[in-house]
Amino acid sequence: MHPRFWLSLALSAALTAIGSPQTTPAVREAGPCDLLFAGGRVVDGTGAPWFRADVCVRGERIAAVGRLDGAAAKRRIDASRLVVAPGFIDMMGQSEYRLLVDGRGASKITQGITTEITGEGSSIAPVDARMVAAGKATYDYYGYTPAFTTLAGYFDELTRRGAALNVGTFVGAGGVRSLVIGEDDRPPTGAELERMKAVVDQAMREGALGVSTSLIYVPDHFASTEEIIALARVAAGYGGSYITHQRDEGDDNGGGLDQSMEEVFRIAREAEIPAEIYHIKASGKRNWGRMKSMLAKIEEARAEGLDISADQYPWAASSNNLDASLPVWVREGGAGKMVARLKDPAQRAKARADFLELPENADWPAGASRILVTSVLNAALKPYEGQTIEQIAAAARKDPVDAIMDIVIADEGNTARVSFSMSEDDVREALRHPFVSFCTDSGASAEDGIFSKQKSHPRAWGSASRILGYYVREQKVLTLEEAVRKMTSLPAARMHLSDRGIVRAGMAADLVAFDPDTVAARATYADPLHYSAGIPYVAVNGQLVVDEGAITNARPGRPLRGPGYAR
Repeated sequence: MHPRFWLSLALSAALTAIGSPQTTPAVREAGPCDLLFAGGRVVDGTGAPWFRADVCVRGERIAAVGRLDGAAAKRRIDASRLVVAPGFIDMMGQSEYRLLVDGRGASKITQGITTEITGEGSSIAPVDARMVAAGKATYDYYGYTPAFTTLAGYFDELTRRGAALNVGTFVGAGGVRSLVIGEDDRPPTGAELERMKAVVDQAMREGALGVSTSLIYVPDHFASTEEIIALARVAAGYGGSYITHQRDEGDDNGGGLDQSMEEVFRIAREAEIPAEIYHIKASGKRNWGRMKSMLAKIEEARAEGLDISADQYPWAASSNNLDASLPVWVREGGAGKMVARLKDPAQRAKARADFLELPENADWPAGASRILVTSVLNAALKPYEGQTIEQIAAAARKDPVDAIMDIVIADEGNTARVSFSMSEDDVREALRHPFVSFCTDSGASAEDGIFSKQKSHPRAWGSASRILGYYVREQKVLTLEEAVRKMTSLPAARMHLSDRGIVRAGMAADLVAFDPDTVAARATYADPLHYSAGIPYVAVNGQLVVDEGAITNARPGRPLRGPGYAR
């Protein structure tokens, strides 16, 4: 039997003993529970086998776990047919701005997510007036323009406006680069690099979890490995982490993906910092089947002593902006310069030629059928939502490359897409691996309000529920206990969230109670705007944000600041 089984069994027995009937008098003397999840199957987040217990919540904390016979409760929830687990932690969300627009975080909390980690590459702060002005189209559309410029200011604004879930963020190295030197393809001067390091230092003291990169996007793509190491060392000095959308997630000759992973390892080694690979994948049909070897490389790095892990979303399609299809040089300098280049006949012709030379477009135009437009800001383009580039081009009697460039121009780079580029077998391979945790790589959405006016990737709506319903219950790819561990204590440990991720007395009362027989994702690629099924109760810091399946008015979420803030 695997040693982890016996360790898990011992942990389960210990926790059950802690919550035995003898604890009931002490619970009674302390007064009634604010919430009592009675008689549930507790999957505690450690990976231990489930056990039957009551969970008492007082204030923002779990007060007791065990057989709490006779314990009084202001609100008793019959959990006898439910699984009670720690709230799920999204290792890569995108809701930092969206929660300022709509604090419900609706599509997240309804799939049991109680904490989101965000800040991929370009975080919401620090920013300056130029960077805020560059986001004007987005801010005008959603009706909220940030007035803060620092990470401390963002946390204050998030607290003031209120959110249903907790938020922790990295400081994005791409955003720092934009703040100091703009979006041009050049290295920083010595003085500029020192300023960038100072900006990261301030963000760490204000509560960043570490430093992040997103190396396929502008301006992150222009950063050298040495530049990243310099910034990562600053974060490491505060006990922070490095997290990355690595430089290449697919390649044509078998070299690019391997080199990209070696860059992650080098940064971890030379900066002496823990590193996390965002949404690990082997993209493009020519790379299908490589996940096993990628995970083996991480195992080898860990054997060397490097603290490396990864996360994933449980879908075989990715999502980003449509302009990411274009060569990097087209995107240099920001949206204004990109649109000007695409309007210039000579540069447009070069962009087209270079597009067709990209490895991922080796089978073009067949690839046009694998790109689905999900959302636009320009109202005139609304009919394109839910259509593939192939369909859009055919209807307009355009070449598919021209269709992409015309949409990018008309929407000023704000169009979002879904790309069908991964192997289901690779998704399952990563899902089974013990050091791969959970993410959605999406911002919160809603079935009503401003966010209901756009489609999105279904991962925003039902990633946790898809794991529990499809991969655990139906496909039996992994056990319920292991799935919960990978969505709770594993990401909590990676992010040093020492009081979350486990159902145990004294821990923060982030809890989800779900029906293991009915939990499921209801969102699809064609029809994504649906909340998950089978998750009737979700508590954040002791308050129900989902109650009997309905979203409440509670906004108990809080900023989760990193290790530098405590100093």
